[in-house]
Amino acid sequence: MGKRPRILVVGSLVMDLTVGTERFPKSGETVLGRTFSTAPGGKGANQAVQAARLGADVSMAGAVGEDLFGRELLASLEKSGVDTDRVAIRTDAPTAVGNILLEAVPGEAVRNRIIVVPGANHTLTAADTAFLKEEIGRYDMMILQLEIPMEVNEAAARYAFDAGVPVMLNPAPYAALSPELLRCVTYLSPNEHEAAGLTGLPLRTGERGRLLSDTRAAAEKLRLAGAENVLITLGENGAVLCGADGFAHEPCVAVPAVADPTAAGDSFVGAFCTGLCAGLPRRQALQFAAAAAALTVSRPGAQPSLPMLFEVVELLRTRALEEFDWAALQNLEPAEPEERNGGRA
Repeated sequence: MGKRPRILVVGSLVMDLTVGTERFPKSGETVLGRTFSTAPGGKGANQAVQAARLGADVSMAGAVGEDLFGRELLASLEKSGVDTDRVAIRTDAPTAVGNILLEAVPGEAVRNRIIVVPGANHTLTAADTAFLKEEIGRYDMMILQLEIPMEVNEAAARYAFDAGVPVMLNPAPYAALSPELLRCVTYLSPNEHEAAGLTGLPLRTGERGRLLSDTRAAAEKLRLAGAENVLITLGENGAVLCGADGFAHEPCVAVPAVADPTAAGDSFVGAFCTGLCAGLPRRQALQFAAAAAALTVSRPGAQPSLPMLFEVVELLRTRALEEFDWAALQNLEPAEPEERNGGRA
C-alpha cells in the first residue's frame, strides 16, 4: 500500500438555497415553487468534500462569515474529515450564498440556474496564500476554481508551480484566464460552455462525432495557450482529456433518474484528482470520476449528494471494466471526522 494522497483545495464555501419548480419564471413573472432546501456547497468546498469522502487527505483554504451559514459550512467539511485550519472566519463579510433554481418538467431532464453572492469568498487576497511558501510541498495536488478573486488563484498557482506541485484549475464560473495562470496549470477542467467561452470556438452538441471534434479543437487551443492537460466535461456526453499522451473520451455513466445536477462537475473534478493522486492512470481516473459524478446527480443537494469511496467502487465493479488498477484504491482511506480539526468544533 502506498501513501495516502494529500490534496489542498483553495476556493469557495457557499451555502446553497435551492428552490424546485416545474417551470422557470419569465421576466416579471411569479410561479409557485414545489420544494425548498438549504445545503452546504461552493465549488471549492464541494471538491474538498468529494476528495475526502473518496479517501484523500484533504485541506481547505478559504473564508466564511462569522454567522450561522459559516458554522454550518465548516461543520460539513469537518464531518467529511477535511482540515479547515486554513479557512478564515470574517467578521466584516457574510458567508457566501448560492441561489439555485431547479426546473423539473415531467419526462424531461432536470435543469438548473444558479446565482452566487460571493460574500466572504471575495475578501480573500493574495496575502492569504503566503502560508504556501512553507507548506505547498506537503501536497500531491492543488485544486482551484474561480469563485474567489483571480489574484488569489494566480498567487496560489505560482507557489505550486514553482514547487513542482500539480495544479488543477476548474475555470468556473467562466472568466478570462491570464497566460501566466495558464502556464502554471497542469489540468484545466472547464465544462463545454466554459471551454467555448475560453476559446471562442463553438461546441455543437447535436451529434457526438461533431461534438468530439469541436471539443478536441477547443482542448488543443487551450493547451497551446499554456495548460498542460485539458479535461472538458460534457454533461450527459461524458468527458474528454487532451494531453501530450493523446486524446481520450470517457462516456457518461447512466443513472435511472437525474435528481439534481448541481454538484456533478465538482464531484467529477474532486474524484479525478483523487484517483490521479492515488496512482490511477489517467483513463482510469476518468472512469473513477465518471462513476462519482453519476452517483452525485442521482441525489438532491450539493455536498449531501457526494458519494463515499465504497459507493463508487461498487458502481465501478458493475461496469465490468476490462482493466482497472483496483490496487491503487488501497491508497485511499476516508478520514474519520475526529482525526481532524481537534481545535475547532
